[in-house]
Amino acid sequence: MYRTHTCGELRLTQKGTEVTLAGWVQTVRKLGTAITFVDLRDRYGITQLLMGEDLSKQLDENPLGREFVLQATGVVNERSNKNSNIPTGEIEITVTSFKILNKSAVPPFTIQDDTDGGDDLRMKYRFLDLRRNAVKKNLELRYAVNRAARNYLHQNNFMDIETPFLIKSTPEGARDFVVPSRMNPGQFYALPQSPQTFKQLLMVSGYDRYYQIVKCFRDEDLRADRQPEFTQIDCEMAFVEQEDILNMFEGMIKSIFKDVKGIDYTETVQRMTWEDAMWNYGNDKPDIRFDMKVLNLKKPSTVYTDKQDKAALINGADFKVFDEAETVVAIAVPGCSEYSRKQTDELTEWVKRPQIGMKGLVFIKVNADGTYKSSVDKFYSEQKLKAIADAANAKAGDLVLILAGAEERTRKAISDLRMEMATRLGLRKDTEFKLLWVLDFPLFEYDEEGNRWVARHHPFTSPKPAQIETMINNNPVIDNAAEYLKHPYANIKANAYDMVLNGNEIGGGSIRIFQRELQEKMFAALGMNEEEQLHKFGFLLGAFEYGAPPHGGIAFGFDRLCAILGGSESIRDFIAFPKNNSGRDVMLDAPATIDEKQFDELQIKLNLK
Repeated sequence: MYRTHTCGELRLTQKGTEVTLAGWVQTVRKLGTAITFVDLRDRYGITQLLMGEDLSKQLDENPLGREFVLQATGVVNERSNKNSNIPTGEIEITVTSFKILNKSAVPPFTIQDDTDGGDDLRMKYRFLDLRRNAVKKNLELRYAVNRAARNYLHQNNFMDIETPFLIKSTPEGARDFVVPSRMNPGQFYALPQSPQTFKQLLMVSGYDRYYQIVKCFRDEDLRADRQPEFTQIDCEMAFVEQEDILNMFEGMIKSIFKDVKGIDYTETVQRMTWEDAMWNYGNDKPDIRFDMKVLNLKKPSTVYTDKQDKAALINGADFKVFDEAETVVAIAVPGCSEYSRKQTDELTEWVKRPQIGMKGLVFIKVNADGTYKSSVDKFYSEQKLKAIADAANAKAGDLVLILAGAEERTRKAISDLRMEMATRLGLRKDTEFKLLWVLDFPLFEYDEEGNRWVARHHPFTSPKPAQIETMINNNPVIDNAAEYLKHPYANIKANAYDMVLNGNEIGGGSIRIFQRELQEKMFAALGMNEEEQLHKFGFLLGAFEYGAPPHGGIAFGFDRLCAILGGSESIRDFIAFPKNNSGRDVMLDAPATIDEKQFDELQIKLNLK
């Protein structure tokens, strides 16, 4: 063995023990000509080495550099200048001999938490970036979440079953990554976007509690919370209803909180319908760590069928910005009524940014003295301003922010503005965690371009039990595109559920269709004829002929869950070897071209346009 102990385990209780350590040189500090201090680092920590005069002379002849791999033998002694910032800070090793196991070139960036390396440079040298303590802690947290999930699922009789990575392409939603088959010229495998159909087949096979912590692949544009390959905690259960799924996986997340963060999450997990989420927060994954609910001053036209708007509060003022808008929405921001003109102008410019896309911003200040000041004073009396502020639940000292415009964009903009203001006010605390179930999603969305229905989740999601007959007994064809909302399918709710944590969807699932007739009806609603159904999903439809049980499941975004628990916005920080925002591995320089010989073997001719 190259070492008797790691660089993170020695303590004062081992004073006088002879030890051998091995690791990487973090820093070298010379004290005159007689003493050299070396900080030696490995995965477990840092230990200070003290080299006396004789060994210091050896180092003068053969100097140590940062990231040299070093083995050192010596005796554990008490440090005279203790360092309370590290666990080994009370001791040092008085070195009697050392050996340079390998030299290192000068690293392209400093390997420490406050590194001088930018993202691109650290991605290129990711094997060096992984030596940094900050990255190491992220991977340790990832492993802890993995272990906690597996322990919980094992204790609840789930079986880890692997499913294939080379499958058949059934393009629905995101694009597939495809893999050519040399042995079957002109044919291609696809990498799975999820093990969805396999886990349903496992339910048919009688494995009533399945899980995998599994890689999934989607060829889609990237952002902070997306990678072309990502990891899911994928789970399925047979002979269950929605309530069984919710209870089981609330328990799993709470168990992970306890094991990984030491948090005993005892409060009841709130439940909210999709419609209430969209109505009150502007999106279907609301952050409920803070309030700041959305006030709808002008009723949207395509959603929220049973809600009442507050249009009377803004009508009759001849303010065209509101009068001509599809939607007018507002939030009350606590404690911001003293915002200066410069600050409100800055907020106006913020909502005008291309990624937000609004033309402007209206504000109402609810002053502490009971007066109201607004950017639309000339259109609305103080009494009207008060009524609007009251409807938004604004209190003295609050600032009401109002957006108006096209429905979809405005709804997204008010949601983004709500999150931005909460960030500015420190209401989105990394150490606070709030879970939420969002339920009762629409089963279908309408595709205007194709004049057809598309599945909001995926085509294996069951309708709510009470609406199965509605789906079976009605023709999915839309006769009048302008009145699609009147079609019976527009009101069918999915037997589906999303788990939201701090404004992020961390898990989603549904009770599945398990009867062939209903599954064929779903496929037909999505525009698949009988031939296409059999071509793409004949194996699943055939399996439903052999005693498929009622079943349902859920998949958690493992990378995203780790990132939230680690207080990060990006899942990339919690993946050992991630891709950049262009989907490239800059360390390996992949994707890359292949040899002409490989094209010949695959019988493929490259035709770049």
